[in-house]
Amino acid sequence: MVMIAVITGDIVGSRKLVNQEKWLVPLKKLLSSWGIRSKDWELARGDFFQIEITDLNEVIQKAFELKALIKKVEPLEPRKKISTIDVRMAIGIGEKNYSGETISESNGPAFINAGDQYDLLQKENVTIAIKSPWPDFDEEMNLYLKLAGTFMDEWSVSSAELVEFVLKSPNTTQEEIGKQLGIKQNSVSGRWNRAHIDELLEVDKMFRKKIKTCLT
Repeated sequence: MVMIAVITGDIVGSRKLVNQEKWLVPLKKLLSSWGIRSKDWELARGDFFQIEITDLNEVIQKAFELKALIKKVEPLEPRKKISTIDVRMAIGIGEKNYSGETISESNGPAFINAGDQYDLLQKENVTIAIKSPWPDFDEEMNLYLKLAGTFMDEWSVSSAELVEFVLKSPNTTQEEIGKQLGIKQNSVSGRWNRAHIDELLEVDKMFRKKIKTCLT
């Protein structure tokens, strides 16, 4: 049986925004680039979403991309630097026993793990966590994700913008990033450090290393 990943999540504070299109349009665009609506991903109840990811190696990076996308939404109060909204995500890893016509009809341990972990997010006061068939893997990765969450939750709009760019174009130099974003290279460096991009990339790298070990 093939192992997959499922991200189950919701947009925190979305009802505070009068214009839902601010986050909805870019989110739909990103998810559409990953797969087919209803079959591979869906949005429900306004701000709840579910995504199936077949390549396990990519799931943490995709979760980080989602985080950056939402944290990039301009705050309601102009003086504030951090977005009014945030995103909570539970990552479930496991088998897929049944493929329905839509993702909501599909089932298996991956979907159950995502649902179970999603229910725990608020209780554990974290915005990102993972559940897999391997408890030791979960314990270690959830520690990394919890630590990463301490700075991801505090990303400013400009930090999130930079993170999104780096994740989509990992081989671009800081000088090239500066040209693309219209800022100087030293400004890119400052934002890079404030966003803790090196640490973020280390978490993704560690996940890829650990998941490879679990699957062999």
